[in-house]
Amino acid sequence: MANFNKVILLGNLTRDPQLSYLPSQTAVVDFGLAMNRKWTGQDGQQREETCFVDCRAFGKTAETINKYCKKGNPLLVEGRLTFDSWTGKDGTKRSKHRITVESFQFISSGGPRPAAASGGTDESQIPSADAGADQTGGDDIPF
Repeated sequence: MANFNKVILLGNLTRDPQLSYLPSQTAVVDFGLAMNRKWTGQDGQQREETCFVDCRAFGKTAETINKYCKKGNPLLVEGRLTFDSWTGKDGTKRSKHRITVESFQFISSGGPRPAAASGGTDESQIPSADAGADQTGGDDIPF
């Protein structure tokens, strides 16, 4: 039987990442993501729901998320669904699903660019990535 466990989420951090270290000195960061869904019901009313998901990352990924992310930032994560179970302080069995992050991407918040917001330069004055391509000649490109 084939198995597949892959999750891709794009949401906003619900709290600042919390960094800790395992006894092996491996970095671990825990954070939450919130994803919103809006739709129109059969009665024509606008509806909205929010899904909250706990996430955990390890190693260099954990350190990077902790360094550059904060509450409210958008983040795209890719990982796998894991199931944790434990016994609570009151003796009851507890469990929850969590995303174990394997990779992520920073997402722009969609706000205005600093130059445009300050009235500085417009985008036509910003050099493109290939602006210097003609100076080197096409034969010097290594690929």
